[in-house]
Amino acid sequence: MKHTMLAVLFCIAIGAAGSSIAADARIDDRAALADLKVGKGVFLIDIGDPKKLNFYLEVIEGTHRGMEAQGVEPDFVLVYIGPSVKYLTKSPTPEAREDAGSTLLTIESNIERLATLGVRQEICAVATKVFSVDNDSVMSGLTPVADGFVSLIGYQAQGYHLVPVF
Repeated sequence: MKHTMLAVLFCIAIGAAGSSIAADARIDDRAALADLKVGKGVFLIDIGDPKKLNFYLEVIEGTHRGMEAQGVEPDFVLVYIGPSVKYLTKSPTPEAREDAGSTLLTIESNIERLATLGVRQEICAVATKVFSVDNDSVMSGLTPVADGFVSLIGYQAQGYHLVPVF
């Protein structure tokens, strides 16, 4: 009897989980994306925690794929400023290497994947100077620019919408 009750409860739980998954399939961004053909976003990335930086790179990739899945062509630019730049170099300082550990490799993989998707990624030379990152050592897929704030202003003037990521 006890096993029968557990089996029934298990079946109910599986059924409830299945119906919530089916309900999630109907969740979309239809109202926000109505009649939109291209979604232009400029992401200001200013994160000093390597794990959080890596997490948001994955979220941005998911956002890119989500727009595509909903029939909108994503046109994204990522602008890295501030302490983020410490983790975007092939030659991190010993402190950055210690802080990030194996996350550095994952960050690099995520940057490469985003580049493969056609996401433009810029790294602020003001920030690289402040955090002693050699512009010649930045990870592939990143383009050094003179000033990340200037990039943000320029992209917004071109119709890109600001997405701050802190």
